[in-house]
Amino acid sequence: MHIDSVFLKKMVILVVIVLFFFQLQAQQNNIIPAPSHIKTIEFKPLDPEAYTPIVKLGEKLRLSFDDINAEQRIYSYKIEHCDYNWQVSNLSSTEYMTGYATDRFRNYQNSFNTLQYYTHYELEIPNENNRIKISGNYLISVLDNNGKVLFTRRFIMYQPRVNVAVTAHRSTDPSKINEQHSIQFQINHPNLLLNDPYQEINVDVYQNNDWNSVIKGIKPRNTRGTQLWYNYVDGISFWAGNEYLYFDTKEIRNATNNIFKTRLDNIFNTYLYTNEARGSRPYAFYPDVNGNFVLRTLDAEDVSLEGDYSLVHFSLKYDENFDQDDIYIYGNFNDWQITPENKMTYNPDSGLYEATMLFKQGFYNYTYMAVNKDFRINPYKVEGSFYQTENEYTVIVYYRKFGDRYDQVIGLGSTNSERLLN
Repeated sequence: MHIDSVFLKKMVILVVIVLFFFQLQAQQNNIIPAPSHIKTIEFKPLDPEAYTPIVKLGEKLRLSFDDINAEQRIYSYKIEHCDYNWQVSNLSSTEYMTGYATDRFRNYQNSFNTLQYYTHYELEIPNENNRIKISGNYLISVLDNNGKVLFTRRFIMYQPRVNVAVTAHRSTDPSKINEQHSIQFQINHPNLLLNDPYQEINVDVYQNNDWNSVIKGIKPRNTRGTQLWYNYVDGISFWAGNEYLYFDTKEIRNATNNIFKTRLDNIFNTYLYTNEARGSRPYAFYPDVNGNFVLRTLDAEDVSLEGDYSLVHFSLKYDENFDQDDIYIYGNFNDWQITPENKMTYNPDSGLYEATMLFKQGFYNYTYMAVNKDFRINPYKVEGSFYQTENEYTVIVYYRKFGDRYDQVIGLGSTNSERLLN
């Protein structure tokens, strides 16, 4: 069974829109950025090689953050089930979890031997006070002692009921063959009866697990028995982008690779070498962790409590902008969010875009992103887009049978563009 031409045209129009700009969905999906005194939010599986809060149902996630006010405040958290579009669902908490949907943080300690004082908070979910019963999209909110939401984070729990095989390709469009990746995949569901896969199944695809990069609502191009085929030639395409830049402050007192100098002025200051916009330059390989970060220090044993902070000074030479767009420092260090804190300011004296942000010791990936006046991300304008760029692509499969009250997550597949098939 093939989709009709009208549906295909709609699909192409949708993807073209996504190709030009990534919509900033964070502000539309109950996502609240952290206030200025909350730093270094990590929300990830216990596996040290994993960076994204997507796990099988029953596996654990760890949420941690620092409060640089260092007052040992009593914080709590709330877990809410969401629908496919990340809106809070109408399920009661007893339908999606056992125990308490809201509870307090019990594990928190003050830092020691650091110039920047902070209180470190940590939580694992599920835990003895709450266990999640069903797969799906979830939102965790951290609350102050007045019940006000400080910040929110998304996470996904899935049950592997289907198999997902994913492949990455260069675009076949001659005008984009050197700039874009095309994703194709196949869903095998031998043990799941689907009456109408075009209505019951929704699929999202992410690049580098960046929430803003998502292409949503993808429908199969055709079906064969217990297989759903998503083999659009260029229908699910992403700008390949460029490798992420990085800095490493594990030796916070010393200038190292990509760090021009350090200075102690009440707290540490880290000055990075000036970056030049790479959009018009040839592709160059940088080993990266696809926009993520790893906390680490050579100065102490426990980076959670003994890792210090430094003010990291960024500068970017970007002559082509002419004040048309705002420029932001972008990465998973703040959950891929566009906020005033990571916005750069043009300095007419130096002729550079500049920004200063507070980071805990560690290895950080970042890139520079242009955002237009309509608050839309342009994913390639500053740093360019090259098919050689190594990216991770993740496919999330949602299932909602007719009559069901919530969206299940029943499959996950991934591939890396290191293995391009053309």
